Amino acid sequence: MIRPTLDATSLSEAVVSGDTTAVAIAETFLERIQAQEPDIQAFVAFDARQVRADAAQNNGRGLLAGVPVGIKDIFDTAAYPTQFFSPIYTDHQPSRDAHVVTLLRQAGALIMGKTHTTEFAYMHTGPTRNPHDLARTPGSSSAGSAAGMAAGFFALALGTQTAGSLLKPASYCGLFAYKPSLGLVSLEGVKPLAPSFDTVGWYGRSVRDLHLVARVLIPGFAVPDVERRPLRLGFCRTARWDQVDSEVAHDLEQAADQLRSAGHQVSELQLPDEFAGVFDDHLLINDCEGARSLTKEFQQHRAQLSPSILAMFERAAATTWEQETAAKARLAKLGPRLTELCQPFDAMLGASCGMVAPMGLESTGPSDFIKFWGAFGWPQVNIPLARAKGSLPIGLQMIGKFRDDGRLLRTAGHVAAVLQSTTQAQE
Repeated sequence: MIRPTLDATSLSEAVVSGDTTAVAIAETFLERIQAQEPDIQAFVAFDARQVRADAAQNNGRGLLAGVPVGIKDIFDTAAYPTQFFSPIYTDHQPSRDAHVVTLLRQAGALIMGKTHTTEFAYMHTGPTRNPHDLARTPGSSSAGSAAGMAAGFFALALGTQTAGSLLKPASYCGLFAYKPSLGLVSLEGVKPLAPSFDTVGWYGRSVRDLHLVARVLIPGFAVPDVERRPLRLGFCRTARWDQVDSEVAHDLEQAADQLRSAGHQVSELQLPDEFAGVFDDHLLINDCEGARSLTKEFQQHRAQLSPSILAMFERAAATTWEQETAAKARLAKLGPRLTELCQPFDAMLGASCGMVAPMGLESTGPSDFIKFWGAFGWPQVNIPLARAKGSLPIGLQMIGKFRDDGRLLRTAGHVAAVLQSTTQAQE
């Protein structure tokens, strides 16, 4: 029996082996969408007839054979409008798919539709609700993809991250997520915001799903074997740990203790004071590059831009070229220093978010613990922590060194296995 909660790897294997078909999988997920989408509002564009037609033509081959995928609405798609949650682009229809969407199709994936985002993947939020509590936000700009995943509308989903837009929704919605190192995944056909940080990422139901998509979207991607030895993990709180709520801190520290009990080394990683300015430098660069990316919209359609976008332009206008250049120079200088500090570890651990999903849909909470590492382009993974029934999700962030993505995913797989086995033993 096909279940919407199966991971993508299991679904693809079942299709390739002939145990099921893309048509049967599509009908299972379409039934879930019909039942829950009116409450969740994950989709901005969805056509069940198109999904059924694509499933009927699926050849049952490829790494993602028959796997349903949601696409964030800043990726160009030929079959659906791409509107960036902006009235400026109402019914805007690209002539072709973004590069990564084409690769997904070529791997046998079923595109289920376009998922809600924030305006130009920035801050002005859409209507999507968190499946764990409809009164709460699902997170920032990849919210539609994350909420749709959590609701069982598709088995994989594409998102992007500039500050915290991938890992924050993963943390709030209880999903595995992977943001690769900057520059590893093509951004052709993706609306830019801040090119120094913009990165394509994705959601899955397991670490092996994250790896599966990496094999499709990152040519030549490989996960190295890790020696059979205790993992060396650095627990890094960063300078804004006072933003972490007590229940989140407790669960993160408990996860670290579980890893220690399993024989792995978890050491505190204390960063020097010079790293405290990374958060502000990220914001400054994000503002300046975002204003440049949206200049044509600002000049021609200013009245149709949200207050948050206009505020970004105001901050950018008050920032000199020299200030932006200096911020980039500081990050460039700190990057090698951070690599040196993290060199002894297989991966770093920390909070994805300092809180569970906030009430309401207007504010998604800060992204500081995510954007700190994103400022250097490092790869990041969210691992959902097991919690008592009825409790809201909390995410453990894992960070790898720049372009050491394969090792990060391998390490994340070991960490997830330990945390899952510990939970099962307690049950």
